[in-house]
Amino acid sequence: MVAVKQEAQKIIQNLPDNCTYEDIQYHLYVVEKIKNGIKRAENGEVSSHQNAKARMAKWLTD
Repeated sequence: MVAVKQEAQKIIQNLPDNCTYEDIQYHLYVVEKIKNGIKRAENGEVSSHQNAKARMAKWLTD
């Protein structure tokens, strides 16, 4: 758990001094989502391009 805390501190330190709490939350959120996506891809939990196009077509055809 220490690694997570250190990573969060590093992210915060790289933000500008005038950042807001929302900026910090957003950056932590994005890093978490990217890490989760990479983990899912490594575990084979991905969709093919064709599958993604078919799923998106349902949303875009109204």
